[in-house]
Amino acid sequence: MKIVLASTNAHKLEELAALLEGHDVELGPKLEVEETGVTFAENALLKAKAFLAATGKPALADDSGLAVAALGGRPGVYSARYAPTDAERIAKLLGELDGVADRAAAFVCAMALALPDGRVIAVEGRCEGLITDGPRGQGGFGYDPIFLVPGLGRTFAELTAEEKNRISHRALATEALKSQLLKLAPGLQ
Repeated sequence: MKIVLASTNAHKLEELAALLEGHDVELGPKLEVEETGVTFAENALLKAKAFLAATGKPALADDSGLAVAALGGRPGVYSARYAPTDAERIAKLLGELDGVADRAAAFVCAMALALPDGRVIAVEGRCEGLITDGPRGQGGFGYDPIFLVPGLGRTFAELTAEEKNRISHRALATEALKSQLLKLAPGLQ
């Protein structure tokens, strides 16, 4: 049975396809789902259910973003809508943190898999880090150039795709999802 990836974000689709290698997945149809949830989990569930309804196939959605401690968790679920472009989002965030000593942040990824029988598998992955004073690295997307992984001393944008796919919030959520699939839906492995 195929799992439909419910996302219109090309970068997320690329990462998810790599993380789910060996699983029978396909890209979902072009479908815009309004993210009206107040949590990452609520938004992931909205998207998964919408793609399930549109395709009749198990649908996997994620909602993810950056939560900065000194900003009360912002930009949070509004990470992609914090400003019009990646560069503007980074500039806005760095401006808000100017002179702030506490640079703690986490990338959060909630995933929801909606199954045709009505079951839902929901998981979350978190990657703790720090916000740098300025962008570093050429890889990744979004806030990756300013998200430092303390244990590695590099930003997500300085990591190879393989390195990022071992430690990222999306990688951790995917591993949790795979574990749940083994327990709850062995036919979908």
